[in-house]
This record gives sequence, structure tokens and C-alpha cells, in this order.
Amino acid sequence: MIDFAKISLKAGDGGNGAVAWRREKYEPTGGPAGGDGGNGGSIIIKATRNLSTLDEFRYKSKYKAQNGQPGGKKKKFGKKGDDLIIKVPVGTILREANSNTIIKDFKLDGEEFLIAKGGKGGRGNVHFKNSIRQAPRFAENGKKGQEIDLLLELKVLADVGLVGLPNVGKSTLISVISSAKPKIANYHFTTIDPNLGVVNIDNERSFIVADIPGLIEGANEGQGLGHDFLRHIERCRVLIHLIDISGIEARDPIEDFRLINEELKLYNENLANKPMIVALNKTDLDTNNNAENFIKTFGDTYDIYQISAATTDGIKKLLDATYDLLLKSEDKKFDLMEDVDENFLEEYYNKEIDYDLQFAKDNEIFVVFGKRVDNLLEKINLEDYDSRMFFEKTLREMEVFDKLKEMGIEQGDSVAVGDIVFEYYE
Repeated sequence: MIDFAKISLKAGDGGNGAVAWRREKYEPTGGPAGGDGGNGGSIIIKATRNLSTLDEFRYKSKYKAQNGQPGGKKKKFGKKGDDLIIKVPVGTILREANSNTIIKDFKLDGEEFLIAKGGKGGRGNVHFKNSIRQAPRFAENGKKGQEIDLLLELKVLADVGLVGLPNVGKSTLISVISSAKPKIANYHFTTIDPNLGVVNIDNERSFIVADIPGLIEGANEGQGLGHDFLRHIERCRVLIHLIDISGIEARDPIEDFRLINEELKLYNENLANKPMIVALNKTDLDTNNNAENFIKTFGDTYDIYQISAATTDGIKKLLDATYDLLLKSEDKKFDLMEDVDENFLEEYYNKEIDYDLQFAKDNEIFVVFGKRVDNLLEKINLEDYDSRMFFEKTLREMEVFDKLKEMGIEQGDSVAVGDIVFEYYE
């Protein structure tokens, strides 16, 4: 089972604005008519119950949404890029790869999350006509789409988790109580991936059960595939600990029970505190009174049920008890909600592209424009000396003059920032 993946996402870039002119027969003065570019497509991640692994991301790790189309003549808008929807299994956690910050925990089927916004389309030259520039020969470039690298981690979401040593009958039990069809054979580690099944007790009672692959001693330290298996138990609200009570493999059921409980505790203290029902399986093969000894040892601490998954004896009582325990369990306490940073994306993307500057040269005038300049101009009163000094200081902090020098500006050249035109001097 693939339950870890790393992917890179790139939302679509916005289309560039167009530089175009009116050419109508009866419009001799013409004028700018360049349309705006289309917005780039965004990337949305959607959770679905139809997937159970992250296997798709083994073969593809880079995803890019469609770019917006450039603007056209006669003020025509460019076409918006299509959004890209990436589907993941319910139970998937999204982490930003560099910081390992959890930014989303998918718990519901059909849940959608906007992870990367497409870039905004650039404005056509029609937007830059003003009292100073009647015929602007430049347009705005589209903004870049947002980018992010993600780590995906899948933790199975189920109400009930079946735990126990290999070959105790978990796969047989889940096949009997649900429509799941796991691989069943009489050897250890038949199950290597968690199996999910829906248990319908009657028309009004049901729950989701997960068959967790068999644990072994040392699982908490990663022995076998210990960490991979134990991860999927964390979210289960109730555990059914299945014991092979027959003793036909010359194992001690009491020691087996203690061993698995210790592994759960060593991996995560919360696992040992989850509500647990003990199911003694293969009672039809118990010829040494193992069940009686087990109940004497643990009967005062645990609810114990004797069953046979092969013959279905005792199954109904086990399911009734499990459902009753689910009703009593505290969801928030045992669902182990992840610590999600809901403000991370906003802060992450604010560092990026929305406030970029753009430069152009139009009839020997150097032009500076963009959202950041627009925001600055709203704060400026040119009739006030302090405001003018703030304006110049802010342009230097934005490194506007450094960029103009790279473009070849010389002393006395004109610079246009919005409707403000001034001569450049050091």
C-alpha cells in the first residue's frame, strides 16, 4: 500500500494583456483596445472514498493547471485556464514539504480544498490610457500561478480497527461481517494492506471496519511494517483485538495479547487508551480450555467475546457490543484530530507574487506599474511634502530605481508611476 507521496503543484499562469488599437472605419483617432488576459487555472484537491491508496502518485509527481489565454483585439478577454482537480483518499493529510506543516486533513467524502490559485490575467493597454498617455504601447503581463510542494500521508479512517498477530483470522472476520474481499490464506502476512469494509448490522446500524495487517513484536520500532500498520490504527475510535484462542500454532494466547497491547502503548500512549473489545477467535478449535484461562486472567478488565469467524458463531453478539461501544466513545478524544495550521497558506502565498512590479518603456518614458504601485498611489498626496518624500523613499525600498538603471535610465529621463510623471535624478 502506498500511503506516503511527495508531489509538486503549479497553478496556471495568467494570460498577458494585449496591446491593440481600434481600427474602425469611422474612428480616425483610434485608441487602445487591448483586452485582458484570462486567469490561470487553480489546483483543487478533492477527497473521495473511491480511492484507498496514494498509488497514483508513485507514477506522477508533478501537476500543473492550465494557463490563461492572452487578451485579444477589440478588448476581448483571454479564455480562463481550466482548474485541475486532484483526487486523494479520505484520510489523507497534506503537509507543506519544506516546513512539514499540516495544512489540511481530509475527513469527509467529497471534501474539496483550494491549494494553489491560478495567476490573474494581465490588463490590456486599454487600462493604461490616461491624461498623460493617450496611446499606451504596453500592457500588463499575467501573474504567475502559485506553486507548492506537498507531502501526502494517508491514515485510514475507520470506526473500528481489527488488530492482532498475523494469521489470527482478521481477514476472515472482515469478509464475514462486511462485503470486503481480502486475500485469505493459512500463512503469516497474507494481508499487507489495510482492508476497509462497511458492516451493516441492520437497517439502522452500521460502521466502517479496517482490517489492519498483523503486528509483530517490535512493531513500534518499525519491525516488519510496524509503523506503516500502526499509523492506520490512530484514527479508529474502537479496537477489536482478535486472539487465536485455538493454540494450534503452539502460541500462548495470554502472552500474545500482552505483546500486542505493549506494542500499541510503545508506539502511541493514546492507542493503549482506546476502547477495546477482545474477540477470542477459533473457539471451535479450542481443545485445551484456553478461552476459560484467558477470561479468568482478563475478564475483569476487558469485554471478551468468544467467536468463530469460520462458523460465524458469536459474531452477532460481537457486532452488537461493538456498535454500543461506538455510541459511548468520545469522537474528539479518540479520533486524534491533526494539528492543522489554517493560516499557513495565506501567509505562504503572501510572500509571493501578488505584489510584483512591472516595467516598460513607452515613447522614451519609463513606466512602472502593478498592484504594489497601485496600492502606494492610494496613500500619496503630491501636494504634501512629507507624502512626496514617503513616495520616493518607498520606491527606493521597492528597488524601483535599481531596476530602471538596469533598463538603461539616464539622468533627466522621464518616469511614469500611475498618473505621476517625474524626471529621474540621483
